[in-house]
Amino acid sequence: MAHGVDEDRELVQLARRGDFDAFEELVSKYERRLFSLAMRIVRHQHDAEEVVQQTFLSVIEHLEQFREESTFHTWLTRIATNHALALLRKRANRGALEFRDDQSSESYADMPLPQYIAKWQESPEQLAHRREVGELLQQALDELDEKYRLVFLLRDVEGLSTSEAAEALNISEANVKVRLLRARLMLRERLTKVFGDPSTQVIPDHRHD
Repeated sequence: MAHGVDEDRELVQLARRGDFDAFEELVSKYERRLFSLAMRIVRHQHDAEEVVQQTFLSVIEHLEQFREESTFHTWLTRIATNHALALLRKRANRGALEFRDDQSSESYADMPLPQYIAKWQESPEQLAHRREVGELLQQALDELDEKYRLVFLLRDVEGLSTSEAAEALNISEANVKVRLLRARLMLRERLTKVFGDPSTQVIPDHRHD
């Protein structure tokens, strides 16, 4: 990992000095990963391609502003996320989407409990090697409410920090944490229905004495 970060830093410094080959190497290294992120957010190939193009145009325009306080990949991810969200807002033809903050903070106390809980028949490590798991995970992600899906993608898939995800989505860090937990619980519930052992199912008791 450290070697990759050092390599990026060297390429960025060369690109800042006008070395177009260095910039092309950065594009080649990250364009597929950015396209994958964009596809998960905007869900249309043409729009995802536009997001990637706009991201690298922004990089060209603002490369001098990259202060290396985070990794180059993290910086790229934040730019791509901002472009993808802007495209979603444009597509929706309204000023904001429901993943943004309102006047109140979300609370763990308001979180609905999963309806289906059971031990998994296989360990997560075993499941990771099964071909269909990736497709099922993507399907489960697609079923999540947009505000939960985006937080999960940025935090657990792309590896952004809580503060970076909050900045990208223009929400508070507290709401990032709540939405991430909700997303993880909902995904766990959906996948448990496929991989769980029915004999160990537990129905949560929602009664409040």
